[in-house]
Amino acid sequence: MGGGTGAIPMNLGFMTVYWRDMIRFFRFKTLLISSLVQPALWMAFFGVAMSSNFDRLSAGIAPVAGIEQIGYLTFMGAGVIAMTTLFTSLFGGVVILFDKNWGLMREIFASPLPRTHVVLGIGLSGVTKAWIQSIIIMIFGLIIGVRFFSGYTPMATATAVLGIMIFVGTFALGFLFLSATISVSMESPEGLQGIITLLTLPIFFTSNALYPTTAFPGFLQVLALINPLTHLINGIRFFAIGSSFSAVGIEFIYTPLIILTSYFYLLGFCVSMFLVARWAFNRATVT
Repeated sequence: MGGGTGAIPMNLGFMTVYWRDMIRFFRFKTLLISSLVQPALWMAFFGVAMSSNFDRLSAGIAPVAGIEQIGYLTFMGAGVIAMTTLFTSLFGGVVILFDKNWGLMREIFASPLPRTHVVLGIGLSGVTKAWIQSIIIMIFGLIIGVRFFSGYTPMATATAVLGIMIFVGTFALGFLFLSATISVSMESPEGLQGIITLLTLPIFFTSNALYPTTAFPGFLQVLALINPLTHLINGIRFFAIGSSFSAVGIEFIYTPLIILTSYFYLLGFCVSMFLVARWAFNRATVT
């Protein structure tokens, strides 16, 4: 095969993987509906219930002068976006395990397509799903009373949404690469589900998704600081709520330096996970 005729399909091979996974996502209506409705229901029931309790407990706390006070539902809304992105990303690699069990991955590995294209294709499809879910959660949150983008101009709102999508996309890619690494090394869906469950709970509950981390014990504060989910939530709250606000009686201040540090932390995590995934796929054998 000449270089001129083979270069274009080879360079765009990851798009084939991407479109195949997106077609599957939209074709299976049950999967599509559940992945979109579940986070909205989680925010509606858990968020509203927890909001009423936290707002009642913090009602007697004097607000910080000159700082916007937000309700717990708004505070938690960023956590729901991050939680959904985490779950979607970690379970995104399941498709690789299914392809292994059905024999499709053996054919893909035997083709001239570089194996890194499989990783990139799955990663991009997972990012697209995370973006769709994040937008739906934000719209649903606004409907039920989440005060995202309060006082923003249309241009500021569009910029804020773009910033959130950049943070969500970078975070999702990192965990999709991690999920792909685990999936290509596993043989059974049960084993994969067990490992993912083992990862999601510590990552979620050692972050600032549901509550401030300032009251954590020292070792948990360290874990929260190195937790990528914490840095994703920093970015979402900065863009959706603002650089300074008060929630559950605590003042939060996000400077541009903090947000840049959080983003580059996520970017470094993403690049590291891609290198690990590339190594795992290049040495993987599928029979």
